[in-house]
Amino acid sequence: MPETQTSMGLALHIQHLTAAYNGCLVLENVSLDVPVGQVTALIGPNGAGKTTLIRAVSGTLKPKAGRIMVNGRDITHLPPEKRACLLAVAPQSGNLPGEFSVYQAVMMGRTPYLGWLGYPGKRDHEKTLHALELTETAHLARRRVASLSGGEQQRVLLARALAQETPVLLLDEPTTYLDLHHQVTFLQLVHRLAHQNNLAILAALHDLNLTSLYADRVALLSNGRLEAVGSPAETLTPANIQRAYRLAVRVITHPKNGLPLILPEA
Repeated sequence: MPETQTSMGLALHIQHLTAAYNGCLVLENVSLDVPVGQVTALIGPNGAGKTTLIRAVSGTLKPKAGRIMVNGRDITHLPPEKRACLLAVAPQSGNLPGEFSVYQAVMMGRTPYLGWLGYPGKRDHEKTLHALELTETAHLARRRVASLSGGEQQRVLLARALAQETPVLLLDEPTTYLDLHHQVTFLQLVHRLAHQNNLAILAALHDLNLTSLYADRVALLSNGRLEAVGSPAETLTPANIQRAYRLAVRVITHPKNGLPLILPEA
């Protein structure tokens, strides 16, 4: 279902996006707006097209049709080095060189801004330090990446993306390999960064209850199509979940914040 929200306050605007992977159609006519200062969660069952959408927006997968706009600029055919100044990606894991220090790994986010000699300047060091501080990883700066826990590595990936200094941030299932404590603290951080730093964040997530707690808006993908978009209460309904996940659920209200909580029917 296409969105009807106006373009005011939008950093990322996806229009009628269609994409294929290995010759198979994975996304069909997807339109989605990602506002600034909010976390928009992308949910759906395995194979729904969440990672494909992230890849198409980031430029690692060429879409078959549609347009991708950032701050009103069409980036659909923009080369990677120019696109990297407009949006950053934090992947699931395994994307950091283990022999690097944390500081060096986060500095990699400054690559789009380095001169032809590739030497970082004062601003690059300032932005790297700021990203480390925002993600509460400054105390890890001298540590080797290989020595970090999964939760620490995920924060470093986020810091690297923040150092890239873009208006849009894409997170591809960032909590997949984290335990519950680290999932919660990571999503609390992401939510705080979106609101305090006025970022437009699109995050592919699996856990529907954590999505309800930490996402401002929720987009539900199913079979490559966008089935519902809205607030957690608007999207996380029994009918929507049963249609997409083929699972009967009961939706109750959180006793403290009034947000929906999803319970599978016994």
